[in-house]
Amino acid sequence: MRRAARQRLWLLLGVAVLLALALWQWRVDRARAPGTLLGLDPASITQVRLQVGQAAAMDYSRHAGHWQRTGDAASVHTDDARLDALAAIAAAPVEHWRPLADFDPAKIGLAAPRAVLQLDGHTLRFGAVAAIGHRCYVQRGTQVALVSLRYMPQAPANEKLDLH
Repeated sequence: MRRAARQRLWLLLGVAVLLALALWQWRVDRARAPGTLLGLDPASITQVRLQVGQAAAMDYSRHAGHWQRTGDAASVHTDDARLDALAAIAAAPVEHWRPLADFDPAKIGLAAPRAVLQLDGHTLRFGAVAAIGHRCYVQRGTQVALVSLRYMPQAPANEKLDLH
């Protein structure tokens, strides 16, 4: 019995060491993770401004859980699901961050961005599609992120765009 008890003790000690190593690795990975574009809760966002290409910017605000287009003579109700999807871009997972100084903004489409999205005053500028994979460049301040192309804002299909 003494030998069996000693073997169980070594086995439990080995399991404890493996669990401790796994926990340590998980914490290191989490600390190194690039995070999200803005780190904001999409449900808390109340103001959205979207400019696609050279079109005039469109402003929206959330009132009583519904989105309305603002800035016109009268507020107009708009598609809540589409605006919720725009707000969700704040929580888009980032593949990695790099300083803007590492790039030529014209080469990655940020000199004339495809879209500019402001969420509660935080500006995201969407540039070109990356050469490899379905990713696009997004500028936030002095940093550039690579995110999935599915987060690129699109012009609304059913709302009037004022092109200059």
